Amino acid sequence: MAKIELKKPVVEEISGVITDADSVVLVNYSGLTVEQETELRKTLREAGITYKVYKNTMMNFAFKGTSCEELCKYLEGTNALAVSKDDATAPARVLDEFAKKNPKLELVAGVVEGNFYDAAGVHALAAVLSREELLSKLLGSIQIPITNFVRVIKQIVETNGGEIEEAE
Repeated sequence: MAKIELKKPVVEEISGVITDADSVVLVNYSGLTVEQETELRKTLREAGITYKVYKNTMMNFAFKGTSCEELCKYLEGTNALAVSKDDATAPARVLDEFAKKNPKLELVAGVVEGNFYDAAGVHALAAVLSREELLSKLLGSIQIPITNFVRVIKQIVETNGGEIEEAE
């Protein structure tokens, strides 16, 4: 069996992982201990993020002709992929939080919803709240005017002794 036939399933696996992904983040994990790597994998798994180490040459072949093609120039050293198909900012958020505690982990670059981001861009994406957090903030801001209106009406009723005056 030729070497290329042995590598083809790996390239297809990578292509399958990045296809229809909301977010693909490339990280350099060199210098992490086994315990740190295990903790990172556990944290990512709990967040619903696929994390896997592939050979750079395999990723290079899989990225060609996709929205992740710009990541090819960053494929040097010990790299891994963190991929999310549900939450576009989750990999950046989780990896950035982990990198704060473990500075050996380096966010290299990423592709989020088809847009390429360098390391600084990935760090900026990490500051974006999740969809659920943004929705709860929106609901909270919608409720504030309604709550204030109800308080004013209640105070008017209380100051008039429970009677509502009719305007003439």
